[in-house]
Amino acid sequence: MNPGTRKPSSLPFVGDRFHARTVRVKAPGKVNVSLSVGPLRPDGYHSVASVYLAVSLYEEVAATSTEAEGITVSISPESTLDLDGVDIPLDERNLAYKAAAIMAEMSEKPTGVHLEITKRVPVAGGMGGGSADAAATLLACDALWNSGLSREELAHLAAELGADVPFSLLGGTAVGLGVGDKLSPALAKAQMDWVLVFADYGLSTPDVFRALDGLRDSEGVEIAEPVDVDPTILQALRHGDPETLSRVLINDLQRASIALAPQLRDTIGLGEARGALAGMVSGSGPTIALLARDSVSASVLAEELTHRGHIAVAVHGPVPGARIISDTLL
Repeated sequence: MNPGTRKPSSLPFVGDRFHARTVRVKAPGKVNVSLSVGPLRPDGYHSVASVYLAVSLYEEVAATSTEAEGITVSISPESTLDLDGVDIPLDERNLAYKAAAIMAEMSEKPTGVHLEITKRVPVAGGMGGGSADAAATLLACDALWNSGLSREELAHLAAELGADVPFSLLGGTAVGLGVGDKLSPALAKAQMDWVLVFADYGLSTPDVFRALDGLRDSEGVEIAEPVDVDPTILQALRHGDPETLSRVLINDLQRASIALAPQLRDTIGLGEARGALAGMVSGSGPTIALLARDSVSASVLAEELTHRGHIAVAVHGPVPGARIISDTLL
C-alpha cells in the first residue's frame, strides 16, 4: 500500500507530534436458535449444524493507537457485567489481543494499540462474548491502520481465531456447518424477541462438550454427523413466527449443560411458566434464552424475572454484525 494514499487521520505523527486515534466498534452476541452436535472427531472437534441469531446485546472495543509499541488490553468501567471474581486475561490469551496481533501482521504500518473492552455479553455464557470482542478488534484495527482488507478477508482471519468469530463479524442470521465456521447467511430479517437470563457463574465450552460425549457413551447410541438444519426453523425466522419456532428449538448441548448445572432446568421452567413460548440453553450455557411472543411480552417477562432475583434482559434479533460507531483523532 502506498503510504501517500492514507487518510490524514491515520498518520500517527503530524510534524514531530504523535496524535492518537481511537476507532470504536460494537459487535453482537449470539443465540444458537438450533444446535445439532455430531460425534467426537479424531481431531478432537465436533461437527455441528446450527442456526445463529445475532441479538441486541453488544460488546464494544475502542482501539487507540499508542506511541509505544505492542498491544495492551483493559476492561472499561462502563461494562455492565458484574466482573468481580471473573478471570478475564488481558494478555496474549485474550481473543481481542490475538485479533490485534493478527491485524498487525497483515498491516503495512501498524502502530502500538490499546484495546479497551466494554463487556456486556456474559463471560463463558454461551453467547460468544469473547468472539464478539475479537470481531470488533479485527474491524477496529483494520480501520485504525488502514489495512484495506475486505470483509471476506477479515472473515478468513476471524476463522483462525475461533468458530464464532466469523459470525459476530457477519451478524444477522446464518447457518453454521463444519465446526460452525462454514457460514451461509439466511434470509430471515423479521424481528424475534427474547429474554436472556444470565447466571452468576460460567461454563467451560470444552467441559460441556466432554459432558455430552460422556452422556452419549453411557447410552451407547451411535450419533450421525449433522449435515443441515431443520428448514422449519429458517421458515419460522423468515416469517417472524415465534409460535412455530417455539416448537422446533433444539440444542444438543442443553442436557450436558444441565448435567453440569442442574439449576438451569428450573430457570427454563420458571420462564415458560411466566409466559415464555419456549426456553433453552444458549450454546454451551449457562445463559438461558427465552423466546417471547413480542417485544412487550419480552419486557414484561424480563421485569418479572428481575423482580424474582434473576439477571434478565430483553433483546431482539437479528441485528447487524460488527460495525464502526466512531472514529476520532485525539
